[in-house]
Amino acid sequence: MQKISVKQFAEKMRLTCQTPGINMAERYITKSEVNRPALELTGFYDCFAKERIQVIGKVENAYLEHLPEETRLRQIQKLMEMDMPCLVMCRGYELPKQELEIAKKMGIPVLGTRRATSNFLSEAILYLSGELAPGISIHGVLVDVYGEGILIMGESGIGKSEAALELIRRGHRLVTDDVVEIHKLSDDTLVGKSPEITQYFIELRGIGIIDVKTLFGIEAVKEKQAIDLVIKLETWTKEREYDRLGLEEQYLEILGTKIVCHSVPIRPGRNLAVICEAAAVNHRQKKMGYNAAEELYKRVQRNIVEDREEF
Repeated sequence: MQKISVKQFAEKMRLTCQTPGINMAERYITKSEVNRPALELTGFYDCFAKERIQVIGKVENAYLEHLPEETRLRQIQKLMEMDMPCLVMCRGYELPKQELEIAKKMGIPVLGTRRATSNFLSEAILYLSGELAPGISIHGVLVDVYGEGILIMGESGIGKSEAALELIRRGHRLVTDDVVEIHKLSDDTLVGKSPEITQYFIELRGIGIIDVKTLFGIEAVKEKQAIDLVIKLETWTKEREYDRLGLEEQYLEILGTKIVCHSVPIRPGRNLAVICEAAAVNHRQKKMGYNAAEELYKRVQRNIVEDREEF
């Protein structure tokens, strides 16, 4: 199960801590959804999602301020007993001292931000969705070619890194070499990134490790990229039939999501960088409604019909 610490979340979202002394590194967030306790502050907890981050905004704070002090303390006590990951106060609101003492006693971090509640919720959900999305690591190279994320796969030593290096020289961007960490953000969106330890490095057999960011500049690298297309490099063999028209799309399934996949046979003299560029542009054309293979098929069919009519 994916998880991040409350400390990591607070640092990324630039939150202040109102309850110093609580070890936020040992409290974890496992859900990307965020909850605003409304009915809960009235005492209704039958459907309370305690595993989510709880957020107090303008409405919740106004309700709490209108409660008698004894009632308010009782409701905050009950809320803190739910053992949620943390409580976030938006718009610069702060809990009174007595309520903060209750939070400390229960070990619940209370964090603060001056951002509007809706803005904070959007940022928090976007960040958590990326960090907590289901993920796997696979062997391959991920590059950004004309805005299309191309995942180059193939057996070790077939030329994936060399193809990526040539693409970088042609102005495209490297995301990761050798290991690709893939996260599923939605039913049809996969995003790949590099493990932190190998970020921006490429291994070239016979040369060693090179730092792409240092050699080619910051414009030659990218932290993460949605995966739009898979190119599988295979050693060419004359016994196998390869697709020459592309009328029927082939797919590779990753984390339950199907990605268009092209199997490319490797022979001496083939320029893999040019092939990847052509595949990226062709894929963009298809997404925009134009399919060259289908256009050729239609022309052939029209030509056959015209020939028949002449006879």
